[in-house]
Amino acid sequence: MSIKLFFEAICKYLLGFLIVFVLIFLPCGTLNYFYGWLFMCLLFVPMFFGGIVLMIFNPKLLALRLNGRERHQDQKELITISGLMFFIGFIVAGLNFHFKWIVLDDIWVIISSIIFIISYIMYAFVLKENTFLARTIEIVDNQEVIDKGLYSIVRHPMYMVTIFMFLTIPLILNSLISFFIFLIYPFVIVKRIKGEEKLLLKQLKGYDDYCKKVKYKLIPYIY
Repeated sequence: MSIKLFFEAICKYLLGFLIVFVLIFLPCGTLNYFYGWLFMCLLFVPMFFGGIVLMIFNPKLLALRLNGRERHQDQKELITISGLMFFIGFIVAGLNFHFKWIVLDDIWVIISSIIFIISYIMYAFVLKENTFLARTIEIVDNQEVIDKGLYSIVRHPMYMVTIFMFLTIPLILNSLISFFIFLIYPFVIVKRIKGEEKLLLKQLKGYDDYCKKVKYKLIPYIY
C-alpha cells in the first residue's frame, strides 16, 4: 500500500465531503436538515469503506479512480457542465428546504434512497468486473475488453448506474427543482459516450467485435 496514495485518497475524500456539506447546508441556513444528512450518509459512508477495500485489494484501480485530469478538451467541457450541475443543484436543494418552495412526500425520499443504494451496489460490481475503469477517457496499459456481468448487457454500465444514482440525489434531498437541474446529466453522458467510443474503437483491440455483440450503449432496448 502506497502512503502517497493513502494520503491522496484521504485528502480527496475529506475535500469532497467538505464541499458537498457546504453546498447543501450553507444555503438552507441550518444543520437541522434531515434529508441533507441522509444523503451525506448514503454517499460518503459506502465511499469510505469502498475506498478502504480498494486501497487494500486493488490500489491500482483506486489510483485510476482518483485521477480526474481529463486530457480531451471536449470532455473537459462536459466535466465542467456536470460540475456546474452539482453546484447549482445542491445549492437549490438547500434553498428549497429553507424557503419550503416545493415539499415532496417522504415516500419519494424513501424510494429514491433505495434506488440510490441499489445503484451504489451495482457500481461496486462494475468496479469489480472492470479493473481498468479510469475516471478519464484513456487506454491504460494491458487494458482488455470486458464483456462479462453488466458489460454483457450494455457497453457502459458505469454510466447507466450513475444516471440512476444522480437522478435520485435531488429527490433524496427533497428538491423537485434540483431534479430538473440534474436532468442535464443523461445528456452529458450521451455526449461523453460518443467521444469515449471513438477512442475505444480506434485504440482498444477487440472493442469493435464487442460492439457487434453488445448493441446497447447505455439503456437496454433504448440506447
